[in-house]
Amino acid sequence: PPGPSSAARGQDGLRDVDSDGSDGGDTAPDGYSHLSAYERKRLKNIRENAKFFAALKLHESAARLNQLTTTRQSRVTKRAKPKKVEDEPARRRSMRLLREPPLDVPLLETFARPEAEEYPQVPVGPLPMVPEDQAESSKWTEALLNTWMRISEVKVEDAERGTPDIKRYQESLSSMVLREENIRKVVKSRVCSMAIHPSESTILVAAGDKLGHVGLWNVSCGTEEGAHTFIPHNFNVNCMHFSPCNPAHLLSLSNDTLRFGDVTRAVFDEICRSEEDLSCFDFLEENACTAIVSRWDGPVAVVDRRTPGVSSELCVDIGFRRTRTVHVHPVNKQYFLAAGSTDVCVFDVRYLRNTKENKPLSSLTGHTKSVASAYFSPVTGSRVVTVCADDWLRVYDTTSLSSTVTLLSSIRHNNNTGRWLTRFRAIWDPKQEHCFLVGSMAQPRRIEVFQDTGKLLHSFYNVDCLSSVCSINVVHPSQSILVGGNSSGRLHVFK
Repeated sequence: PPGPSSAARGQDGLRDVDSDGSDGGDTAPDGYSHLSAYERKRLKNIRENAKFFAALKLHESAARLNQLTTTRQSRVTKRAKPKKVEDEPARRRSMRLLREPPLDVPLLETFARPEAEEYPQVPVGPLPMVPEDQAESSKWTEALLNTWMRISEVKVEDAERGTPDIKRYQESLSSMVLREENIRKVVKSRVCSMAIHPSESTILVAAGDKLGHVGLWNVSCGTEEGAHTFIPHNFNVNCMHFSPCNPAHLLSLSNDTLRFGDVTRAVFDEICRSEEDLSCFDFLEENACTAIVSRWDGPVAVVDRRTPGVSSELCVDIGFRRTRTVHVHPVNKQYFLAAGSTDVCVFDVRYLRNTKENKPLSSLTGHTKSVASAYFSPVTGSRVVTVCADDWLRVYDTTSLSSTVTLLSSIRHNNNTGRWLTRFRAIWDPKQEHCFLVGSMAQPRRIEVFQDTGKLLHSFYNVDCLSSVCSINVVHPSQSILVGGNSSGRLHVFK
C-alpha cells in the first residue's frame, strides 16, 4: 500500500522516502521481504539512529556522572564532623538558678568579672559570721560585730509614736538631707530588703540583696571599714527584721530558708527550711518566738523557734494563688494581713486549719492587678496601705475589721518598676501613724511621703547625690533617719 506523505513521516523523525513508496533503491534485508517499502525504511532509520546514539556513548557518560556524584557525596560525609553534645545550644535557665548577676550591674563591672567565677552554695545548718572572701573575721569585722553587740545591750525606751502633729512632722522631714559621705555600696546586687537597728546612738543598717548576701553598715563609723557583707543565703533575701525583743538577733528570709543572725554567738542559725519558695515573714508575738511565713505559691505557715528542727508547725492554704507579703496587726497579734495576686485579706491565725475552708476575716477589694505589698499602720493598725501594679496606692480604714473594708483614699502613682528594679513597697513611718513613704519613678529621683488622706507631704531628693530609684526604704523607729536602697546595692541615708 502507498506510504504516508513525507510531511507526516517527518513528524516521526524518520528519513523521507519517495512518493511512490520506494526506499531509494535499498534492498530489504532477509526476513523483512514481506514488509512494505515504508516499513522497511522505518526499521532502517531506527537502526541508524541507534548506531548514532551508540556512537555518542550517552549511557556510559550518564553512568560515569552518577558514579562521580556518589563519590563526592561520600567524601563530604566523611569530612563532616559528628555533632557533639557540647556543641548544642545550652538551654535557657533562670538567672537566679545560675546565680548570675543582674543586668543592672554596670557594664564595666560585668566585663571585669572573671568568667570562671562561681558562687558556692551555702551549706545547711549554722554558719559563722565571717564576711565574704575572708577565711576568718578581720579586726574591722570584729569591730562591727562588737558595735552591734554593744548597742543591743542598751535598752531602748519605747518611743511615743504617732503623736507629732503634721506641721511639726513636716519640719522634721525638711531637716533630713542626703550627703555624699552617707552613700555606700553595701551589697553586690539589687537590694530586696532592709532593716535598721533601733539604737539611738549608732546607725546600723542591714540590707539583703538578690544573691543571698546580707550587708551590715555602721553609718556612724564614717569609714570604708564600716560595711561588711556576709552570705547566709543562696537566693533573694526577701525580708529581714531585727528582733523586737532582742536587737542582737537579725532574722532574714530567703527563698529556701529563714535564718537568724546571733551576734552574741557570731553565727547565722537556721529556723526554718522549705522546699517551696518563701516570700515574707512577720512576728506573731513580741518575744519573736513565733512567726507567720508566706510562700510564693500562696500558702502560709506558722514557725516556732522553740521547736527543734527546721520544719514549720502548721502550713495552710488561704486560697491565694500567690502571696507576696504578710504583716501582723500591731495591737491584735492574732490578725495578720496577706497580699497576693489581686487579693488583700485579713486572717485570724487562731482559726487556720489544714483545709481549704480558711476564710478571711476581712477583704480589701478594688485591686485590678498584682499587689506588691500591704501593711498595717504602726500604732493602732487602723489603716492599711497597698501598692498595686495598676499604678495606684490605696489606703483602707481598718478601724473595724468587717467583711469588707472601706477604701479611704487612692493615689495615682507610677508603680511600673520593670524587670530589673525591686517592686515598690509603701511603708509607714513608725513615728507618725498617718504617714507613709514609697519610692518613685519620677525625675529627679526621690522618695515620697504621703498622708493617709492622699496628700503629698514631702519628697526626699538630692540632684547631685541621688540619681537612682530607691525601691526599698526603711525608717528609724525613733530618730529622723531614712535609708533608701537601689538596684545596684547602694544605700542612701537621709538624716
